[in-house]
Amino acid sequence: MKKTLTILSFLAVLPAGMAIAEDDCFVPMANWQPREAVARLAQENNWTVRRIKIDDGCYEIDGTDAEGRSIEATVHPETLQVIEIEYKDKDSGDHRAREGQDKQHDN
Repeated sequence: MKKTLTILSFLAVLPAGMAIAEDDCFVPMANWQPREAVARLAQENNWTVRRIKIDDGCYEIDGTDAEGRSIEATVHPETLQVIEIEYKDKDSGDHRAREGQDKQHDN
């Protein structure tokens, strides 16, 4: 009986742990950088912004990069680290790139 409960407990926790490993940003709103800081980040990266929205607790920038490719960038709301950039090329389909650089900005 103890083995069964242990296994069930493990399985109950597993999906929650998997969700944390994704790019969801769990930060209290009081710690978020303002949208203006996100817009500055986009400008510093030579991105043209169509829209800044919130998705899964992260900032998401929809726009184009300096080469004119459509992008969707996921940005951590507290550190402004670029978590992921999805390039939407017309010729070769969607491509995702994880960013390894820490792009922190102070206000």
